[in-house]
Amino acid sequence: MKAPRILLSRVLLWGTGLLVILFLLAPVLVVLPLSFSSGAFLFYPLPGLSLRWYADFWASDFWLPALWNSLRVGAGASLVAGTLGTLAAFGLWRAPFPGKTLVMAVLLAPMVVPAIIVAVALLLAFGPLGLTNSFTGLVLGHAALGAPFVVVTVLAALQQFDAVQLRAAAACGASPATAFRRVCLPQILPGVAAGAVFAFATSLDEVAVALFIAGPAQRTLPRQMFSGLNDSISLTIMAAAMVLVVISVLLLAAVTLLQRRRAP
Repeated sequence: MKAPRILLSRVLLWGTGLLVILFLLAPVLVVLPLSFSSGAFLFYPLPGLSLRWYADFWASDFWLPALWNSLRVGAGASLVAGTLGTLAAFGLWRAPFPGKTLVMAVLLAPMVVPAIIVAVALLLAFGPLGLTNSFTGLVLGHAALGAPFVVVTVLAALQQFDAVQLRAAAACGASPATAFRRVCLPQILPGVAAGAVFAFATSLDEVAVALFIAGPAQRTLPRQMFSGLNDSISLTIMAAAMVLVVISVLLLAAVTLLQRRRAP
């Protein structure tokens, strides 16, 4: 009697998993065919297949600069978030101190606080400093949103690191900075890289902070898509969406490879 029950539970588990996957992929499955439509409107069935919208995207002065801005800001944000998030995670892991839980909650707050609240707070903070309408302010804002992901992944990597190695390095005359750079960092590097990739993906998909902080010269692709939907609906937006999907898939593949490399 146990074998049929086990088989039934596995079938139900796999069926539920497939339904969840289809639910999550439904927007992509809808956008993908429309980006290849030869028509000019968002409707099914498709009148035909064409690459005209992709050609329009890659040749457009409206979309292409926004893509480069997104990649540029994402790279800067992932670098800043990766550096600060790694240092914060190492400090939380290494040094016990009163209020550690509170500090951890503050560091992870951007993951749970609505993006619009973070955007308004950044606008109020960056305005007097002259960081609005600048790439610097946009990079710092996106880094603040991506840093929590770095903290989480680096803390997970540090759980597998033996702190005795740092004491051994200190006994050999290495300074704390040297011990971290030459002993700890190489071993947790996959976790750092995975967190930086997540920070890049967060920046690539973010629109609220870009609406409040960025100026006309710093328009990112998600913000440009938002503006395009308000001005006029063009199927080029579907091509832009597929470009973001492809980049996201590549980032997910990179994270998977990093996790496999980190696994013992």
